[in-house]
Amino acid sequence: MKKISSVIVALVAVVALTSMSLVQGTFNFNTETHDFGKIPHNKPASYEFTFTNSGDSPIIISEVRPTCGCSVADFTKAPVKPGDTGVINVTYDASVKGPFTKSFIVKSNTNTPVKNLTIKGNVE
Repeated sequence: MKKISSVIVALVAVVALTSMSLVQGTFNFNTETHDFGKIPHNKPASYEFTFTNSGDSPIIISEVRPTCGCSVADFTKAPVKPGDTGVINVTYDASVKGPFTKSFIVKSNTNTPVKNLTIKGNVE
């Protein structure tokens, strides 16, 4: 009897943990790439990526890391509830003339825990 109860308890625990891991927030970005086109030299350019949580639990962004020191990012710090929207605001400093493509690595608790956002353009 003890073996059967232990097996049942273990089975219930596995099912509960599996179902909990399936309930996650899901990013639904309007766009994941933004093209600034031509921008003036030494005039920082910013863009706001917006997303909706189309999942079943809140999205918590733990970090948005630019791939270079020429960019910065700010993001919604509060958990984004299912159906709500959040923002990731990125800024490129435009101190170097010429074309650029920069990425931002977004880390979160979503079903895709690492997401890349990209900006590009040409500094004149």
